[in-house]
Amino acid sequence: MQTVGRRNLAVPDDWEPAPSEKNMQSDPIDQADVILTRENDAAVLSDLEARYDTILTMLERVEEGTYGNCEECGAEIAEARLEANPAAATCALHMR
Repeated sequence: MQTVGRRNLAVPDDWEPAPSEKNMQSDPIDQADVILTRENDAAVLSDLEARYDTILTMLERVEEGTYGNCEECGAEIAEARLEANPAAATCALHMR
């Protein structure tokens, strides 16, 4: 993940796209390539950060003893649903 992003020192627990190793070239095609790479890195970083936050939330639920219970109604989440998506936070009835 270090090649795509780095921790944002100004905002705790946040990530920002890593600066490009390339300098901006005067050639418009090179500039476009650098910009496209940064945009792709930002999209990948955003997805990874969302997954990381989901994992942290699930670990908190494990520690609290609420993992496997629906956040909406408290019912037990079906084992097959948790096997398909270990991050499921709701039962099938309350899926968003």
